Amino acid sequence: MRRVAFYGGSFDPVHKGHLEIAQRLIGAFKLDEFVFIPAFHAPHKRQMRPTSPYDRYAMLTLATSDFEKIKVSKIELENPKEPYTIQTLTRLKKQLPSTQIFFVMGADSWQEITTWRDWQQVLSLVNIIVVTRPGYNITFEHVTGTIRDRIFDFRGQNKIDIEDPKQRIYITDAVYVDASATRIREMVKANDPSWQSFVPAIVADYIVKYGLYLE
Repeated sequence: MRRVAFYGGSFDPVHKGHLEIAQRLIGAFKLDEFVFIPAFHAPHKRQMRPTSPYDRYAMLTLATSDFEKIKVSKIELENPKEPYTIQTLTRLKKQLPSTQIFFVMGADSWQEITTWRDWQQVLSLVNIIVVTRPGYNITFEHVTGTIRDRIFDFRGQNKIDIEDPKQRIYITDAVYVDASATRIREMVKANDPSWQSFVPAIVADYIVKYGLYLE
């Protein structure tokens, strides 16, 4: 059975940390494919005005063009009226009935998971990979006992056993990067040239060419 991981987010902009997550998880989980899903407008960030989804999609495609197993999906860009993760995962399950699907989220999203629409169904519909990050204290008391029973904590391990056919929640620090899209935007606006070290060169060129993050 093919194994495909999907990673949703704003990616505003995509940075080297995102690519490191993709590459490390492909190895750790023996994935056939890793797919970024840029949000048209994340439901939990309604108060924020993200960069155009078309610019974010373009930067993702540029950043991943040299990686055979890493792709970018337009599934949420093409369905802006159905922005919730549960809606996206339901569509993916129908489109990929014979694929073992993994949904990737950061530790901050895990801590806020109970605020997501149909969050318990989200955590049960597919396999979940929670990627911890430096200095973040991840907890489990906020989810139900049934969900906690499905958690496999693989922090500190590079080899991850995923032969179990049941849907699981995997906690991993196989990727341990500290990068922030928010910080990159702030650095661009402040005219701090060191921001370019945090993104692929081709993405930096795109940001400069189109004058992103200057306002």
